[in-house]
Amino acid sequence: MTKKKFRLEHDSMGELQVPAEALYGAQTQRAVDNFPISGLCLPRSFIRALGIIKGACAAANWRLNLLDEQRAQAIQDAAEQVASGHYDDQFPIDVFQTGSGTSTNMNANEVIAHLASEKFGDKVHANDHVNMSQSSNDVIPTAIHVSACLEIEEQLLPALSHLANTIDQRATELSTLVKTGRTHLMDAMPITLGQELGTWSTQIQQSMYRIQAALTRLRSLPQGGTAVGTGINAHPEFAEKFVAAMKSRTGFAFQSMENKFVGLATQDAAVEMSGQLKTLSVAMMKISNDLRWMNSGPLAGLGEIALPALQPGSSIMPGKVNPVIPEATAMVCAQVMGNDTTITIAGQSGNFQLNVMLPLIAFNLLQSIQLLANGARVLADKAITGFTVNESSIKTALDKNPILVTALNSKIGYEKGAAIAKKAYAEKRPILDVALEETDLSETELKQLLDPTRLTQGGISD
Repeated sequence: MTKKKFRLEHDSMGELQVPAEALYGAQTQRAVDNFPISGLCLPRSFIRALGIIKGACAAANWRLNLLDEQRAQAIQDAAEQVASGHYDDQFPIDVFQTGSGTSTNMNANEVIAHLASEKFGDKVHANDHVNMSQSSNDVIPTAIHVSACLEIEEQLLPALSHLANTIDQRATELSTLVKTGRTHLMDAMPITLGQELGTWSTQIQQSMYRIQAALTRLRSLPQGGTAVGTGINAHPEFAEKFVAAMKSRTGFAFQSMENKFVGLATQDAAVEMSGQLKTLSVAMMKISNDLRWMNSGPLAGLGEIALPALQPGSSIMPGKVNPVIPEATAMVCAQVMGNDTTITIAGQSGNFQLNVMLPLIAFNLLQSIQLLANGARVLADKAITGFTVNESSIKTALDKNPILVTALNSKIGYEKGAAIAKKAYAEKRPILDVALEETDLSETELKQLLDPTRLTQGGISD
């Protein structure tokens, strides 16, 4: 076997060996050695945000005459390569690391410094140049905000819009199909399938509104607060120049956080957004479970719809097909709910001027966004778009639904209605037939009162 080659690197703690081909330096290697915990690294979206931030910082420092133009441009070019994903394999540090994320910040500084030095032809220092006017304590919180904003705007919101539109299309198609409503999983008054799907669509749309409202806090960036929020070692105009550079690079309406102590000491905006993602996951799990119930059977369940048959459902029962997409979506939602609990606990870990669970918050928040975006598209395209309706099964159940007698309350009273419903259920007869025997109402009047389509429009008296 070929012996692995190393080179010597040094930092303020001394020298150590780093793989010869690595673009990172000593501080990254120390973190790799110190935290062999999970094998989980911060995701592509976070590395992208770090690259964008480092480039914007170099641009701000150049405009403030703190970096010469050539060195600043070399840093920006290298940062852009990092943001574009060319060097993701150079970010090997475990999520479970120092709580400030200092290791990951220095990982970015070292990689960018290495690349920039090659381009510049002279030494670009990871701390003195790439990390100029910055601290891990403001870079990592800023990266959490930036990465979450970009992923929500570019991935999650479009996916949710697609899901809501897909549901709306099916709701329009099925707007006149009347079915048995259910409360407590028991037969209730009729509704249309369009009304049922319309509820799902509204849930998704309202979740989008909540997420968009929470984005206003995430767009506020604490960069420029440096170590504790005072802005020590940063130019007074650095934060303003940085935000301007971020806007030009991303096209997003980022702004400088007014109170940067808040951005370092807390992760309240991330906790808030996680809460909105949890609310969305509750809605998506409700939709998934409704689909599973409606699909149940096909003979011994409700059998109202048939979800697309995507794969064999059993290794032992031939012909069995399971509702795999709603099940997968429900698991996504469970994971997001768990992530929210983790983020909530992590959000409480702000001790005085710094939160010390930043990498964990970043990992869980970004995972929740990605899971929900992917889950929403899969649910739309592989479950809702293609399900078929078993109209005969729906009609049979509707015709025998004794709860339709509710429509007669104003004519015969609650007690008489209850007796008719019990008799119809016991004898498994349509409510119309029993009501003809037990009341003085004509068949024409009963048919009008018990018309399921009319009952879906409301307005009947109790």
